[in-house]
Amino acid sequence: MRNEIIFVVGESAEGGFEARALGHSIFTEADSLEVLRTRVRDAVACHFEVDERPAVIRLHYVRDEVLAA
Repeated sequence: MRNEIIFVVGESAEGGFEARALGHSIFTEADSLEVLRTRVRDAVACHFEVDERPAVIRLHYVRDEVLAA
């Protein structure tokens, strides 16, 4: 059992947000961060058996910013 799973969260090219798990094939997306949090929890619950689920889900937010030179 792993104690923690980490998701990288970023803005989707189509709008909204997407989350991708590191080290696992779990991906989800939503229009708002509130809905994304719920979908991440649901995705983790679907991916792992009850006794194998991580105790902590960590969301790492990444934001790209482009500046004109």
